[in-house]
Amino acid sequence: MPLANVFSLLVLGQGKSGLDVARWALAHPERVSAVTVYGGGASEPNDATRSLEAHGASFVYGTEQVEGAFDVCVTCPGISEFSAFFKAGRDHAAQIMGEPEFAYRLSPQNWIAITGTNGKTTTTSLTDYLLKAAGEASVAVGNIGEPPVNEIDGRAHNEWFVAELSSYQIATTREFHPRVAVLLNITPDHLGWHKSHKNYALAKIKLFENMVDDDLVIVDVEDAGIHEFDEYIYVPGRRICKVAFDEPAGEDAAFVRDGKMVIRLKGVETPLVDTSELKISGHHNVINALCAATAALTVGADVDGVCRGLVSFQPLEHRVEPCGEIDGVRYVNDSKATNTDAVEKALTAFPDDDVILLLGGHDKGTPLESFARVVMDNVRSVVCFGDARERFTAAMDEADVDGDVDIAQADDLRDAVDVARSLSSRGDVILLSPACSSFDEFSGYEERGRVFKDYVAQLAAASNMQME
Repeated sequence: MPLANVFSLLVLGQGKSGLDVARWALAHPERVSAVTVYGGGASEPNDATRSLEAHGASFVYGTEQVEGAFDVCVTCPGISEFSAFFKAGRDHAAQIMGEPEFAYRLSPQNWIAITGTNGKTTTTSLTDYLLKAAGEASVAVGNIGEPPVNEIDGRAHNEWFVAELSSYQIATTREFHPRVAVLLNITPDHLGWHKSHKNYALAKIKLFENMVDDDLVIVDVEDAGIHEFDEYIYVPGRRICKVAFDEPAGEDAAFVRDGKMVIRLKGVETPLVDTSELKISGHHNVINALCAATAALTVGADVDGVCRGLVSFQPLEHRVEPCGEIDGVRYVNDSKATNTDAVEKALTAFPDDDVILLLGGHDKGTPLESFARVVMDNVRSVVCFGDARERFTAAMDEADVDGDVDIAQADDLRDAVDVARSLSSRGDVILLSPACSSFDEFSGYEERGRVFKDYVAQLAAASNMQME
């Protein structure tokens, strides 16, 4: 159902995307007749809400009991579709949706959408970068950059929106129809919001719901978590490009042949660059690059531009990010790896290195048995730190059946770096890839990563002074 020429708007939640929707609505009185925001049960006024109230929005604080009737309800992503607050919004509005769906309804042309448990930000950033390198108008939106609603008014002609979307955001879509959609992987996550792993996976797969054979769905066929839900992905009338390191069958595929990335679309192969030329490391980043290049080529990007972009794209902050070398030991910041699957992928970036892995932080309670075996097969030492250190240490000890891996503990992140230094030798890699959230010590993975980099820089400066 399209948005009416003029409609009343209800916003649930006063997070960033909700307030951005309210801000857009207030700037468009010709479209939106009234703006009402229910902040939620624990909500209180703040500077941002007072500013919007001063410009004409109505705010209701401290309750999830919605009253009145509205044409459109836009809900913040933190509000589960299974919650009473979401139900209240749905009961009092003709339509309910998330901010990406709302932005799509306002400006439906030229969308590329990317989702997955891990790798979304790198793949979204790289797709946007490749398009720009090829001279195409593009902007990264969603969980990266600005919410798409903030880019609508200034959108250039034929500009591509490359949207990083979470399961929360996709779950509340109805008409969203990207030209290209990418599914990188599915591992259990956000079960509190979705109530089950199946609900979580189907929310990801819902991204493809409105796509037809003129569109392209790009899927990592190496991912076991995706294979569990093949019956929902491979449906009649849906064109799918299979992505894997080894060449998949089919007219649409992306793979590596003799060290070179190759994209095959409708049976026509396009060789790109050698994987050794990529600045982003690891098997997972080859898959990410194949997905991004496929998306860019599908929407018309120039091959030479895509190749230039692939070899010049730099690692993103906190994602297998090199951050210094001290006494011949390299330090790598992968603070974004807040789950075990992300750590396993990061370890593929160092197949020929002796790795000292820093694990820990706020324990999410993830099962560790199979993960610990992977770690034991790929590292020389492990330092477990933070609130999770006891459970992680126990899991590593149990998996280290041959006693070949040094397993140590540390109180906090800085202590973990110090312990890792004491275990290191020239040529080693000290990798912060914690498999945990950071809330026992930091405000988020970003602060954790920056503290790690700052401490490495301090240690490097001290080492250089000693050498002088």
